[in-house]
Amino acid sequence: MHAFAYTQPADIDAAVRAGAASPTAQQGASVRFLAGGTTLVDLMKLDVETPATVVDINRLGLDAIDDDDEGGLKIGALVRNSDLARDPRVLRDHAVLSQALLSGASGQLRNMATTAGNLLQRTRCMYFRDVAHPCNKRTPGSGCPAIQGANRMLAVLGTSEHCVATNPSDMNIALAALEATVHIHGTNGARSVAIADFFLPPGDTPHVEHVLAPGDLVTHVRLPAPVPGARSHYLKLRDRASYEFALMSAAVVVAMDGDRIGHVRVAMGGLGTVPWRMREAEALLAGQAPSPALFARAGDAALADARPLSHNGFKPELAGRCLAAALAEVTRP
Repeated sequence: MHAFAYTQPADIDAAVRAGAASPTAQQGASVRFLAGGTTLVDLMKLDVETPATVVDINRLGLDAIDDDDEGGLKIGALVRNSDLARDPRVLRDHAVLSQALLSGASGQLRNMATTAGNLLQRTRCMYFRDVAHPCNKRTPGSGCPAIQGANRMLAVLGTSEHCVATNPSDMNIALAALEATVHIHGTNGARSVAIADFFLPPGDTPHVEHVLAPGDLVTHVRLPAPVPGARSHYLKLRDRASYEFALMSAAVVVAMDGDRIGHVRVAMGGLGTVPWRMREAEALLAGQAPSPALFARAGDAALADARPLSHNGFKPELAGRCLAAALAEVTRP
């Protein structure tokens, strides 16, 4: 591990100033915020991340889950995954989020991992994590060997000629289906960004993964008030039963209107370079009576633009089956 400076700011403004100390904080890894450290420390050991300064934000008090005036939840950036998954309000109103969190990592890691850290989790693409290989996320312009290499776990939606890496977070898929909002404090003050606009597809700049500018600190994530009568579910398919990233996952939120689907939100993981909202599937499902045939058509619509690689051609069909099973769970009588 390379030597680095370490600082513990006393408040959010000081943290933002420390984070903005380098104009390449996002792209060049000169400054990194430290919360639970369950990803950052690993990547520093691998020389994937080599920050000159680590800014420890654990004393900033961003560790509460609060109700807001509009019936939603304000989830602090430093809320631990275990606490969020077990919160009674999350279990009651947003089961998909609890299920997604509990499907990830191990109990020990969930006790350390934070909401903002999970939100910003880096890809598990083997070429990104091995500095012996080129990677456009680590070194722009160096190439993407995954396109012709070991790509079984990688994306089929939102890819480019420069990157095919998936977003690895289970939590992010649930947040996409719940239409969460990310709240940020930066050098120009506070702002909020819808989760659908927070992540950036790789295009020709795969090293730029989100809208955060140097110094921007995620302070909390807001969940809107639950839709009356909605049921939600997170289904994760993986090669082993625990401590494994998704080969495929589906987060669904559905409220029935009589015997037909009223409100419906669908997001999927293991498929996209960003948490993938399936708007085509939502449009096809809304107002329809649930049935296996309808769910199959929704899967086809959602995967129409898929671009499988040499080792993951099975993903579109598996995604359709995963989505159908998740939808069946929330629409059954």
